[in-house]
This record gives sequence, C-alpha cells and structure tokens, in this order.
Amino acid sequence: MSSSRKNTLVGVLRITMGWLFLWPFLDKLFGLGFSTPTERAWLFGAGPSPTAGYLGNATTGPLAGLFQGLAGNAVVDWLFMLGLLGIGLALVLGIGVRIAAVSGAALMLLMWASALWPVNNPIIDDHIIYAILLICLAAAGAGQWLGLGRWWSERVKSPVLV
Repeated sequence: MSSSRKNTLVGVLRITMGWLFLWPFLDKLFGLGFSTPTERAWLFGAGPSPTAGYLGNATTGPLAGLFQGLAGNAVVDWLFMLGLLGIGLALVLGIGVRIAAVSGAALMLLMWASALWPVNNPIIDDHIIYAILLICLAAAGAGQWLGLGRWWSERVKSPVLV
C-alpha cells in the first residue's frame, strides 16, 4: 500500500474516532433522539444531568460506588460535556491531536473502569481498544492528513498542542 493511501486511512480513522466523541456531545446537548430523548436535552438546562443516567445506573464492579457518587454533579457534567466537545473537535479537525488523544484515552479508561468487569471479556472491551487506538493516532501525528494539523503546527510551536 502506498504511503499516501496509508496517510489517508490514518486521517479517516482520526476523523471517525473524533466523531465517536462529538456525536454523544451533540446528542446529549440537543436531545437528538438517539441515546438521549428530546425531552432530556441538556441545552439551556432543559434536561437532567448528562452523566446521571449512566453513572447513576449503569456502573458496575468494585468502583461503582465511586462513579455513582459523581452522577449528576454539575462540575462532572461540565467536564464531561466539554471533554466530549474538545476531544471530538480536535480529532475531527486534526488540531491538537496529541492532547486530544491522551485526554480521550483517559476518558475511555475511566469509562472502562466504571463498568468492571466487561461482560464479553474479563479485561478487554471496546474502551481499551479505543484508548490504544487514540494513542496510536497521537504517535502517528494523525492530524497532518485530512485535517488542519500541518497548518496548525506551523503556527503553534508547542509539541503538546500539535
């Protein structure tokens, strides 16, 4: 496979991973009717906490009490929603991919820990795979292809923000 094709695939993978974060943000914010019904939209305080449903009811395992205690906390809600937005936009646009990938991997590991132990496999589930994939995207400099990463890196001299 040519280098150009590989780079394009890495760019597509980065964008699709970004959409995995951006979509739940949009659905929870506007109540688009997928995992969040319209009447539960978070926009302008119309609905309940975006973390209450999952953290309050779906957490299992030895850390369930910790995560259930965070359910509905306004600071946790804002951090969660801003995290989804920031990680999603950074990955889709290809700007700040390294910091977005590390942040996204941390969020995936927290989500994995909130539902210990995975049902289909005692250790590995999709959250672990996504976390590894995000770190691979950061290591590959995935923002350079099909995104604004190359343009961004010319303007920002910090290796963390590239």
